[in-house]
Amino acid sequence: MGFWDIIFFWWSSTPTPPPSPLLSEPWRKINWGGNQSPVQWVKDYNPQTEDQQLRILLHGLVGAGKSSFINSVQNVLQGRMCNNAPVASGHSSFTKKYTTYKFKKESQDTFYPFVLNDMMGLSNTTYRNKRIHVKDVKRALKGHVQNGYTFNADSKLSKDDPYYNPSPSVNDKVHVLVSVIDANTVSRMDDKVLTTIMEIRDEASELEVLQVAILTKIDELCPEIKKDLRNVYKSKKLKATMEKFHKESGIPMNCIFAVKNYHDETEVNSDTDVLIMSSLMSIINFGNDFLNKINE
Repeated sequence: MGFWDIIFFWWSSTPTPPPSPLLSEPWRKINWGGNQSPVQWVKDYNPQTEDQQLRILLHGLVGAGKSSFINSVQNVLQGRMCNNAPVASGHSSFTKKYTTYKFKKESQDTFYPFVLNDMMGLSNTTYRNKRIHVKDVKRALKGHVQNGYTFNADSKLSKDDPYYNPSPSVNDKVHVLVSVIDANTVSRMDDKVLTTIMEIRDEASELEVLQVAILTKIDELCPEIKKDLRNVYKSKKLKATMEKFHKESGIPMNCIFAVKNYHDETEVNSDTDVLIMSSLMSIINFGNDFLNKINE
């Protein structure tokens, strides 16, 4: 065997390394620190109109992470672990009532000028009466659902119900609708789920309310993200997952965000904080645009 034969044999027998699961550069930029960090931006946010309150409504499947996202936002703003919103276990939705979550400022006896609303998650029960769920979301968007209303999968909120608000103010209405999705379920998402998301999106569009999406549990989707959260927008798998959800739901890519909620941690982490607040910052910006439009 000659020299070049040996070289060819060595080259052909050397296993090809697997392609990297990460892109060389992130396809979406995140400010992971500094004075202009998303965390500080959210803490400093104030709407242009005095006493204006930005209302953000979360909806999604049971167990997708709506309540965990609310708790995570509270953790970041307080700088410690909190647990205000009960979290679902298994396939049962812990959230039965329409609940408004306010966030108290650390150094003052005041609250941040935005609230998050949680509502009952979609389950097999609500699938059977999907239209009732969609109509309840629409009533919430229009500000007709009052805090404390208990959702009923078999009947929509009636105008005779004591929790029906007949004359909602601007602050009662929803300014941004957020669909919370477990990133690990996107590849096998049921057509009924997508249809419901699109129907809710259509209802929101009629009211000119922007719908965005948050993909949760991204550390379970991609091991490289679990190793280092700053790989989030380098992950090829996450990018493909977001593109798939975009195509199937119709929600634009620039309205889809990724978060890792706090789950089993006992202390807050700066990278987790930044990713949560980066998503919330974009949501607030969208809602602020809507507020400015209706206040013109």
